[in-house]
Amino acid sequence: MVKIATGKGFELEVPEVYTKLQEKAEVDITECLADKPKALKLWKLMQIDPEVNANWDMSNYIAVTKLNYNDHGDVHMKIVAANALKMLKLLYEHGVVGDLVKDRAGDQDDDFLVVLAGGLLHDIGNQVHRLEHNVHGVNLAIPLLNRLLPKVYTDPEVMYEIRGHILHCIYSHEFEVKDLTIESTLVGIGDGTDMTKGRGRVAFDSGNINIHTVSALSIEDVDIVKGEESPVRILIKMSNSAGIFQIQETLFKKIIGSPLERYVEVVAESKPDESVADQRIVQRVVLKGSKFTAL
Repeated sequence: MVKIATGKGFELEVPEVYTKLQEKAEVDITECLADKPKALKLWKLMQIDPEVNANWDMSNYIAVTKLNYNDHGDVHMKIVAANALKMLKLLYEHGVVGDLVKDRAGDQDDDFLVVLAGGLLHDIGNQVHRLEHNVHGVNLAIPLLNRLLPKVYTDPEVMYEIRGHILHCIYSHEFEVKDLTIESTLVGIGDGTDMTKGRGRVAFDSGNINIHTVSALSIEDVDIVKGEESPVRILIKMSNSAGIFQIQETLFKKIIGSPLERYVEVVAESKPDESVADQRIVQRVVLKGSKFTAL
């Protein structure tokens, strides 16, 4: 276990694998924004901003230490932003533009900025409570964006319109809320892609044994690549068929019925290919009090 230093206050002890996941997400984000000066500037500002980092830390504090959920801090939100941006890039390469560009509310750079900020801030409302966290996230993001966006945009009206697109991404990232833009859909689907086995380790190790944590530990890898029949393919490697539950519950619900349903394909494969039986995650569980404990 290591501590990921995201601020000067509360720090959550997390598995060492999170360091690699965080570093990869940061590299992916930077690469996606290499030719997007406005989005890249905001990315650099958010990485070092104390309020942004405090939001990430406190979201983890409530989600992990109080609710026994998996990580909902900066690692999660950076992975979501990275995967959403990779999908957006693939869409543009196939001639599918975001609603912001289609409706002439901004350019491609603005589009990437909206998805970036939506991904990095979508879960900050967890620090208030998991219940209605998307609503709390909108309220917390407004003053933060009012402070940061003027460092990128000189026109106040344009800035506030961009802020509106970001707020929609935050509010509608939950599958129960209908996505109304491609940008918000990307953040929602990106949220569903953060399910590799390291991501379920915190809740699992703390004794929260259920189909969600067991299924999460069955996912070996998630990659965003060019699709064969659609612009985007989400390629998922599983070590155990229990991973299907995780895919159905966290990813499919974000895609089915969304504005991007026909542009995204999901392929899940069991790994390793030579294995004739599923790899065990739990050998024996015992019900103690109100939850299962692995032995």
